[in-house]
Amino acid sequence: MNLEEHCLECKQKLGKSFEEVHVWLDEFAGSKQYGMKHRSIRHHLEGIREAEKLFGNDAGKAAKLHVISDLKMEGWTENYPFPMNSRHYKEMGLF
Repeated sequence: MNLEEHCLECKQKLGKSFEEVHVWLDEFAGSKQYGMKHRSIRHHLEGIREAEKLFGNDAGKAAKLHVISDLKMEGWTENYPFPMNSRHYKEMGLF
């Protein structure tokens, strides 16, 4: 999903766009070093908890929606474990 889609999903489900959370989660997207592999950096439980610390509890809910939406784009379902951190994300083959 792109920034606009993530913001719209949060607006519909949480009543606020949480744009700053989505920008932070995707900060490394498209960079030379990571490209789309940026998701291994913050798209996991550790990243969600960090978003909560930086932006507040509701931001953690927004981060979780963002991460789940992106994981599903990679073929992840609720039947799989939720990635705990960068290492686990990579071990799951999600990058």
